[in-house]
Amino acid sequence: MTFRPTLPWQGLSRAALVVLGLLCAMPLAHAGRGTAVVPERTIYPGEELMESSVREVEVTNPNLRGGYVEVTSEVLGKVTTRTLLPGRTIPVAALRDSWAVERGKTVPLVFSGSGLMITAMGTPLENAAIGDFIRVRNIESGVIVSGTVMENGSIRVAVK
Repeated sequence: MTFRPTLPWQGLSRAALVVLGLLCAMPLAHAGRGTAVVPERTIYPGEELMESSVREVEVTNPNLRGGYVEVTSEVLGKVTTRTLLPGRTIPVAALRDSWAVERGKTVPLVFSGSGLMITAMGTPLENAAIGDFIRVRNIESGVIVSGTVMENGSIRVAVK
């Protein structure tokens, strides 16, 4: 006597198997899709994103490429680098942090080392976000130094 294992789909018609296959595949097609953030109106480069200018929508297109923002909290306070159209997903690459210091505006320079702290005023030579390493001109001496942008908007001067 031989036993052959019976499988749950044995005995089903070909059409029933196709429908069963589609039903099983549907959750996989939408797995991990979740939500996407889209603009409510046209947003132009340089604009800061606010909660009122975006909304979260459910992703229903299984062919949608990744690389888009999925949660509103990820975009709040970010600045756009290109035009964003209403109803279209927002690419992560189209956003940047807002500038902590702006080119040409006076900022404090701080040098500290070996128990010594020196402060002066400087002018950044470029826009920068917190943590960026930039060049700054000392207003009093005209010397160009480099440093890191700190959270309080000052520049911590690097030692050569």
